Amino acid sequence: MKRWMFVFPHPDDESFACAGTLARCRDAGHETCLVCVTSGCKGRPGPFPINCREELARHREQELARAADVLGIGKLELLRYPDGGLSAVEPEELAERICQLIVDWKPNVIVTFPPDGVTGHPDHIAASNATVAAVERAEQQLQNGEYPSLYFVSIPHYYDHCPDKGPRPAVPITGKVDITLYREQKAEALRAHQSQEYSVNRAYPGVMNGDSSVIGCYEYYTLVRERGRAVTPVSPEKEIPLIHL
Repeated sequence: MKRWMFVFPHPDDESFACAGTLARCRDAGHETCLVCVTSGCKGRPGPFPINCREELARHREQELARAADVLGIGKLELLRYPDGGLSAVEPEELAERICQLIVDWKPNVIVTFPPDGVTGHPDHIAASNATVAAVERAEQQLQNGEYPSLYFVSIPHYYDHCPDKGPRPAVPITGKVDITLYREQKAEALRAHQSQEYSVNRAYPGVMNGDSSVIGCYEYYTLVRERGRAVTPVSPEKEIPLIHL
């Protein structure tokens, strides 16, 4: 059994990026923890008559809890930093908050966004930077055998159905998780975020209406730190290797 910690800035990031992996971790008997840095109060309200950011934050936390139930996430940490404002948060403060969660829970694996945030969103980038710093800081307080492996998650097909384009990938993909048997769970987790129907429809058209065929069979990752040392990611010469949970 392993402990997997996922660190993302907004409710729904976990479902877009890692839902299949999270569901597969559950079935493999692993423990999972999701750290959500903001409550998404600047997101779209979708079909709901929400009149203020506080109300939207509460609503999105409830949606996140439903997605967590779908994916079997055992531990949910809500840090409630300002949505859209993570780049203005003191980096040391955010890194220390995440560091203490790592030291307390001692995950074997940590997953977050890559340095480009996948989409270039400033909150994604800030969360990535803070998580990297937190892992390095936590290693100073952990024993050698407790050092977590750190992965960046990639969504290479995120813009397949969108008219706009994201930034060029910051790191090469070095591994993938087969989520063929968990595509329906991923779709169900995405549907839990009803207020974000616009974003889901752009990236995964049809999912909100019950069609999960657009969801691929793999989720993609880059190993960047292991056993207390940085790993230089190198693109595989042939097929991207499978990550066995």
